[in-house]
Amino acid sequence: MNPRSVAHRNFAIAFVIAAFVVASAFTYANDNSSSEERIARMKVDIQYLASDELEGRGLGTKGINLAADYLQSTFEKIGLDVTKAGGDAFQEFDYTTGATLGETNTLTIGLPEDHKLEPVYGDDFRTCSFGGSGSFSGQVAFCGYGIQAEDLQYDDFAGIDLTGKVAIIMRRNPRQDDKHSDPHTGFGIYADLRSKLNNAASAGAVAVFFVNDPQMIHTAEKARQKELDALAYAVVEAATSFEAADPQNADDAAVARKKLTEAVQTFQMEKQKTVNHDVLIEFGYAGIGNADQIPVFHISQSLCNQLLKATINQSVDELETAIDRDLKPHSAILEGVTVKGTTSINRVVAEVKNVVAVIEGNGPLADETIVIGAHYDHLGRGGEGSLTPGSNEIHNGADDNASGTVTLLELARRFAVREEKLPRRLVFIAFTAEERGLIGSARYTKEPIFPLENTVAMFNMDMVGRMQDDKMQIFGTGTSTRWDVAVDALAEKYNVHVTKKPEGFGPSDHSSFYAKKIPVLHFFTGTHNDYHRPSDDWEKINLADMNRVADILEELIIETANTTERPEYIEVQTPVTLGRGGNRPYFGSIPDFGNEEPGYAISAAAPNSPAEKAGLKSGDLIIKLGTHKITGLDDFDLALRKFSAGDTIDVVVKRKGEDITLQVTLAKPR
Repeated sequence: MNPRSVAHRNFAIAFVIAAFVVASAFTYANDNSSSEERIARMKVDIQYLASDELEGRGLGTKGINLAADYLQSTFEKIGLDVTKAGGDAFQEFDYTTGATLGETNTLTIGLPEDHKLEPVYGDDFRTCSFGGSGSFSGQVAFCGYGIQAEDLQYDDFAGIDLTGKVAIIMRRNPRQDDKHSDPHTGFGIYADLRSKLNNAASAGAVAVFFVNDPQMIHTAEKARQKELDALAYAVVEAATSFEAADPQNADDAAVARKKLTEAVQTFQMEKQKTVNHDVLIEFGYAGIGNADQIPVFHISQSLCNQLLKATINQSVDELETAIDRDLKPHSAILEGVTVKGTTSINRVVAEVKNVVAVIEGNGPLADETIVIGAHYDHLGRGGEGSLTPGSNEIHNGADDNASGTVTLLELARRFAVREEKLPRRLVFIAFTAEERGLIGSARYTKEPIFPLENTVAMFNMDMVGRMQDDKMQIFGTGTSTRWDVAVDALAEKYNVHVTKKPEGFGPSDHSSFYAKKIPVLHFFTGTHNDYHRPSDDWEKINLADMNRVADILEELIIETANTTERPEYIEVQTPVTLGRGGNRPYFGSIPDFGNEEPGYAISAAAPNSPAEKAGLKSGDLIIKLGTHKITGLDDFDLALRKFSAGDTIDVVVKRKGEDITLQVTLAKPR
């Protein structure tokens, strides 16, 4: 923040207060709708946008396109210009929404003495969606858990030349029964499959074969035995009840006999089942890999043991026991074993679209723009992002973020009926693919319909439908000198208890604009137990409080549009927490989730962060961190954890087609 003089600040405060007094007098000058009428029309909108018909507004569904059509139609009916995005309201672009298994996924294995194995897809191996497509061949190396942990003085790749070879890597981590199994400490933080894949690729591997670790299977076997023991106990209980039944009471005896028969049958049926605990990863698990990632298979323990026994005369079980015993790697080249394989993964690309509607300004400031936004996508039937694992139910996302989208429509209605146009242009944008990482807003700021240098402010709404006890959070209050006073005045007027958050970066679409040095305000009424679950339905929405949110925003927009002086942009020094955080050192980059080019694209470097001090800029594509190749955010996050605060590392970025090496000195975790 660059503070002005006290006199200037006092003048600014007085000016803002005066502006609000004037603006408030004209807030409803042209909209004669009552609160009841406004609430009624918002109810109609949210009942449709959060209906099962729209399939949870997931990317690639018919439902999200129905939602986009509804938004365009509504904007058009209330009088907004819906032709600015190339003739209609849709700013369209392609985005990878998933992956499907291709036709050719093969594996051939050569063993010593010219023996050959022809593994069967689905039984012996499966393709992993987080790997890449392509053919590979080479020798094979067993690489333990595939972990490199300098802080624990453990490296499964030490002493192994993996160049041109295929790495066999066990899942999870050593000593899972003790404190080191905690996913946030010890070995647990190194158990991620993508981290292991990145380790192997950086070491020169041409492919990776994952195999279930024995401890994982032993745990499943114990659970299975516990289940059988419970069924056996049920037989004993039923037999005891049958013995105790009064033989003179035919009905009681019949009931007891039936229960015993059923218990015995259930136990016998379950005991006779053949249960395979060595389950192969389903295609789609752990997401989609980058296009240039090396191929990945998941192989069975049975297949893996054939390779191990033929060369080093050990099994996966024996190797895991050895590693767990002394916490030292037992990696080895499997001499005489060669493999050839092909993976085929088809990336599913869908056309997605922001919905853009415009009310032009009038006067000398008409070329300046105020953006009002909310994302309209949600999670479809669950999957990635859902907090109900395995659910296939429709996640209607009434609060997240039909509530923000409906409030966006309500504001558009109010401004559309004004007889006198505001001095500045209002651009209403319903963003797509926010749930995938701010994709829609990132695309708009990368390819803006109206110049960003003339965009004076951005107001965002995400989850504004479940206000409790008159409480609301507003983010970005520190991004302009004007916001604090304005928010305080409106909070008092509308009897809302506002928690002000000064930071401009956060997990919603306003971040994309703040990264472009545009002042922002983001409205949020709080999370709840229905967040990212199928139970987030419209009946739980507080429409009256949504109307209050719209009231506050309406006044803020009017004041911003009418005040000749643009809101002054401020760099907020609050630490950025957009990434995964945890115990990794602080780097300070802001992801650009809209980029699909191999590498980790950043939309900005956080103020006063190690990244900013090193010279990283918006648009940079990080392709190497130290010696680690970076193909995406996951690679970056996992590679960063291998360094410590105070380390100075080389970072290679691609900038305007050129590779540039910068030196970043990492800071303490935040």
